[in-house]
Amino acid sequence: MKFTEKQLDGLREEIKSNAGLSQKRLTHVLAVENAAAKLADLYLPEKKDILRAAALLHDITKEYPVERQVEICLKHGHTPTDAELASPVIFHAKTAAWLIPELYPDFADLDLVEAVRWHTTGRVGMTLTEKIIYFADYIDDSRTFPDCVTLRNLFWSAEPEKMDYNERLRHLNTLIKVSYEMTIKTLESEGRQIDDCTRAALDAITKEIEKGEKI
Repeated sequence: MKFTEKQLDGLREEIKSNAGLSQKRLTHVLAVENAAAKLADLYLPEKKDILRAAALLHDITKEYPVERQVEICLKHGHTPTDAELASPVIFHAKTAAWLIPELYPDFADLDLVEAVRWHTTGRVGMTLTEKIIYFADYIDDSRTFPDCVTLRNLFWSAEPEKMDYNERLRHLNTLIKVSYEMTIKTLESEGRQIDDCTRAALDAITKEIEKGEKI
């Protein structure tokens, strides 16, 4: 599935007008689209349109109340986990992915939906599309949380555009690994529950990096 500039412009205006996002959330969403576009140029230019659309849609349910998030989960056959109930901020990745085919059927591309689905916790075996949306969400220019600023600076100061493609992939994977470690450390320090997907994702990307270094 390919999206034209006209379709992306229309989606952006739809998100601005009808998605019910706060100004702060909208600023973040547009910044993630910009970050996803820059990362696409480095890693996956043939899917730049899909990545931009995924960025625009990734937070469409972020500001839904918890009760509505739970209703959407149950409607789609998912019983909320203890980790989700303890940290309801992670609901929105699932609920957004489920609602995209219903609310934005023209954008119900599988790669797009899966990138939205895993953009918060990560997972084992993430595709490059999924990694880019996850990372764009972490380092976009609207982020002021210290870990996000640190990671953004680490990524761009290394000048990935000057690396060969394998070095560039290793750079992305390494910093995604760091992001998982940062997330787990923060949650542990706050006494909050850590989603099993994030721990598994950290183990998986660590092995992926080690495997790449041995080749």
